[in-house]
Amino acid sequence: MGEDSPRLGGFRLCLAVILNVAFKSREDHRKQIELEEARKAGLAPAELDEDGKEINPHIPQYMSSAPWYLNAERPSLKHQRKWKSDPNYTKSWYDRGAKTFQASKYRKGACENCGAMTHNVKACMERPRKVGAKHTNKHIAADEKIETIELDYDGKRDRWNGYDPSTFARVIERYEARDDARKKYLNEQQLKKLEKSDQTDEGAAIDEAIEDDDLRVDEAKVDESKQMDFAKVEKRVRTTGGGSTGTVRNLRIREDTAKYLLNLDVNSAHYDPKTRSMREDPLPDADPNEKFYEGDNQYRNSGQALEFKELNIHAWEAFDKGQDVHMQAAPSQAELLYKNFKVMKEKLKSHTKETIIEKYGNAADEEKLPRELLLGQSERQVEYDRAGRIIKGQEAAIPRSKYEEDVYINNHTTVWGSWWKDHQWGFKCCKQTIRNSYCTGAAGIEAAEAANDLMRANIARKEAAAEDPAPGEEKRLATWGTDVPDDLVLDEKLLADALKKEDQRKREEKDERKRKYNVRWNDEVTAEDMEAYRMKKVHHDDPMKSFMN
Repeated sequence: MGEDSPRLGGFRLCLAVILNVAFKSREDHRKQIELEEARKAGLAPAELDEDGKEINPHIPQYMSSAPWYLNAERPSLKHQRKWKSDPNYTKSWYDRGAKTFQASKYRKGACENCGAMTHNVKACMERPRKVGAKHTNKHIAADEKIETIELDYDGKRDRWNGYDPSTFARVIERYEARDDARKKYLNEQQLKKLEKSDQTDEGAAIDEAIEDDDLRVDEAKVDESKQMDFAKVEKRVRTTGGGSTGTVRNLRIREDTAKYLLNLDVNSAHYDPKTRSMREDPLPDADPNEKFYEGDNQYRNSGQALEFKELNIHAWEAFDKGQDVHMQAAPSQAELLYKNFKVMKEKLKSHTKETIIEKYGNAADEEKLPRELLLGQSERQVEYDRAGRIIKGQEAAIPRSKYEEDVYINNHTTVWGSWWKDHQWGFKCCKQTIRNSYCTGAAGIEAAEAANDLMRANIARKEAAAEDPAPGEEKRLATWGTDVPDDLVLDEKLLADALKKEDQRKREEKDERKRKYNVRWNDEVTAEDMEAYRMKKVHHDDPMKSFMN
């Protein structure tokens, strides 16, 4: 055959993989066995998988080695895990009692009994009405929320799927009510027997007291039911013949949650089942007021555990320095030596403190000097004459602010901000509210008052003219200039002549050949001429100038 078939090529590839994985030299095989033994003994670090996690060296090879067709380059346990998972499966449950739409009238195809569209009459869970919603068109029920939930293999067989833990509160309330009723009944029985004891003789009272004690014991037994197994002593059997090697007292209340069940997360605090120890806090984010267990390190770093640790450290240090003390051989001697050491340490500390205070003083305990004396004392010497003038030295400087004071600008005699009016600051000397203005004095004040009076008069006159408008003929007012008299009236004929003259003047400006040799110039400009000039003037910023003639 000229070339290999695909089946033969695949066989050769599989054979090459098997040969590469299975066959090793004798030296490599011996090294591999020694490495595995060292890992099992804890002398060599454990093997890491693809994700960087350690592989237990005690796992058998037939479990840790992956099949050859997976082409695993590094050791891994992924082939032992569930790697096929359907993303369509869900862990949610039906939303009980959820409604989607509330109709106001009956709809065709809805339930004839309640009016909901999500079911028919046979599947209706509402009480059968005397007259259904189809005929009354009242009290239409809301549509239920229809859900389709696909569960996986475990979800279908989970007997607690969809269970609401809050419903267990009803069971707790029922038991608490029963306990309260029982306590109340016992108290009533005690009161009745106490009343009877007052009527009977002394001997009967003693019998009643014995029965009362029995009732109290029964009540105490009910209250301490959680601690019934506390004092129970059990035998620890370790021999094959059934012999006991000792006794153990049950020191844990069986109704308490075990420490390894407080947090079921695999990445939470580590629990060692051999020593039954959990050093870290299993619930670090929980409220500390509600936690009864915070890890074994809490007990090691609080209470008398710290004192015992300090006692051990002191015994070790004393033994290193030549003291004949041993914590396990003579614990009382070590504790007495530690107490004497603490007393001597406190004495030495107080003696050192007294020596320093005696030498340098204690400024914290001394009474503070009055503020007047602190500010009044200085080593500067100043001499004055009879008139109060300084002869020798320098007068104490008065503290000044960082802002300039008593600085008058622009001929003002007062500072800026010395006058206030209408929510504005100004100068009091001229009553101006402009910061960089020049002072005008009393004349400026009079001029400002006169201007204000004139402005008020003008405003009043305009308001009066607006209230009583005078009837008159329509006037064509000029639209040019700013200062236009109120009584200006334009003549229509003169305005038409002025417009013609303006057109002729513009034509002459365009073509000077039409201009006559002898020109008489008239400097008098009438109101009509000015209005014609304004009407014919071209505004360059006018968007409609291209449409003008």
